[in-house]
Amino acid sequence: MSVRQTIVYPDPETLAQAVAARTLLTITDLLAEPGRTRVDIGVTGGTDGIYVLKVMGESPLAVAVDWSRVHIWWGDERFVAADSSDRNAKQAREALFDALVESGRLPESNIHEMPADARSADEIAAADADQTDAVLAQAADAYQRELVEELGEDPQLDLIMFGVGPDAHFASLFPGKQEVLIDDPHTLVAGVRDSPKPPPLRVTLTVPMIARAHRTWVFTSESRKAEAVAKAFAAPRNPEAPSSYADAADELLWLIDTAAASLL
Repeated sequence: MSVRQTIVYPDPETLAQAVAARTLLTITDLLAEPGRTRVDIGVTGGTDGIYVLKVMGESPLAVAVDWSRVHIWWGDERFVAADSSDRNAKQAREALFDALVESGRLPESNIHEMPADARSADEIAAADADQTDAVLAQAADAYQRELVEELGEDPQLDLIMFGVGPDAHFASLFPGKQEVLIDDPHTLVAGVRDSPKPPPLRVTLTVPMIARAHRTWVFTSESRKAEAVAKAFAAPRNPEAPSSYADAADELLWLIDTAAASLL
C-alpha cells in the first residue's frame, strides 16, 4: 500500500499541462532504463482525462517519446458498439493515438482497447439480466487474458491514470456497487451491468489490478468535484467514495486544482 501524495495546482489548465508533462517525462525516463523494452500505461476517459491526452499530443515533450515501445491500456470502458462516441477508446484515439498511429510512431498493435459490444440493437433489447451478465463476463475475461498474455501471470502497469466523478467514483467503480468490493487478487477485470451513470454497461479494472500498478495517479479539477475529493480523503476504503480505494505498488499521487481541494 502506497502513501498518498497530493499536489495542488492553481487551475484546471495548469493541472492538465502538469499531468501531461509528468506523463510524457515519466514514459521517457522509464524507456531510458537499462534493459527496458516497453512501458505500459493505463489511460482514462472523461473530460479531464481526454483533455490531458490532447495536451500530451500538443506538447514538445511528445517528440522525445519512443512510442513504438509504449503500450496503451484502459482503466475502464463503456460497453457499447466499437464506433460509439461514448467509447473512451474512440475519444482517446481522436485526442492523441490516431495521429501517432497515422504518423507511424505508434503501432496499432500497441493499443489494447477493452472489448466493445458486438451485439445488434435487437439482441441487446432482448437480453435478460443473466444474458447481459454473461456477455459482460466474457468481455472482462477477454481483457484479463490479454493483460496476462502481454504482461505475465501477475500483470503490472507502469502507470495508470484516473479521473474522479462528482460522486467520488473512479474507473467504473461506483458508490454502493459491489464491484468496488472485489478483493480477489485473481479477478483483475469486471463487468458492470447497472452503472448509475449512462451508459449502464461497463468493463473496469478492479481494485486488486489497480493497486498492483507501479504508479497510480488520480487527477480532477473544478469545485463540483470538491465534495468527492473530500469524501475520498476522509477515510480509506469507503464504499461510498470508491476513489478512496485508489492505491499503487510504488507511487500514489492525487493531482488536483485549488477548487477541487477547497473542502480539504
